[in-house]
Amino acid sequence: MKRFGRFCRDNGLTLAFLLLLVGAVVGQSISGVSEFNAQQLSSGGQQISWAAYLLSSSFAVDIAENWQSEYLQFALYIVATTWLIQRGSSESKKPGDAGTGSDEQQKIGRYAGPDSPRWAQAGGWRTALYGRSLAAIMTFFFLGSLLAQSIAGRAAYNHDQLTQNEDPLTWAGYVTSADFWNRTFQNWQSEFLAVASMAAFAIYLRQRGSPESKLVGAPHHATAEDSGGN
Repeated sequence: MKRFGRFCRDNGLTLAFLLLLVGAVVGQSISGVSEFNAQQLSSGGQQISWAAYLLSSSFAVDIAENWQSEYLQFALYIVATTWLIQRGSSESKKPGDAGTGSDEQQKIGRYAGPDSPRWAQAGGWRTALYGRSLAAIMTFFFLGSLLAQSIAGRAAYNHDQLTQNEDPLTWAGYVTSADFWNRTFQNWQSEFLAVASMAAFAIYLRQRGSPESKLVGAPHHATAEDSGGN
């Protein structure tokens, strides 16, 4: 029991957001099946159970299109903050520190410590790959979610087409359609706005105790490491 409590404490941030994720997915599924059945009722279609809705393309496309935009946000943000600076923001490196840094700064290869990850110590292609693994995995999940969105979205779109006695689309036809890109751009613009807002607001506003914020007393012009730790 003590070990379980320690595990929960040490992984509280991840566990809390996973629980919120489960709650949000359940809430979405309940409201989603209600909306779906209301549309089916108005169009004379057959209503479905909650379990059937969970396996439907309508539910899958809504999940996938949200996930792909989130992973795109993180993939772009991870790479962008390597090279781009926002002076005064806790979300940015200091001016002049743009770039991937030296091996000594990154503690890789011969500069790695005894507790450094094995691939950080290895050097060569393994260290190069490991040094880009975070953005790579986010990009992988983005592309996977985008593919899932296109497949589920096509199925949902064609379901609507058939109920209206119109021709269905091929996968290639759907991914070049207005429906696919309208869904996609709606999600992307909200992610880009959120990132820009966070970078800018972090210059002037504070959240005491959060590593995402500068120290409450840090000057506005202080950027990242300049402001000290929380």
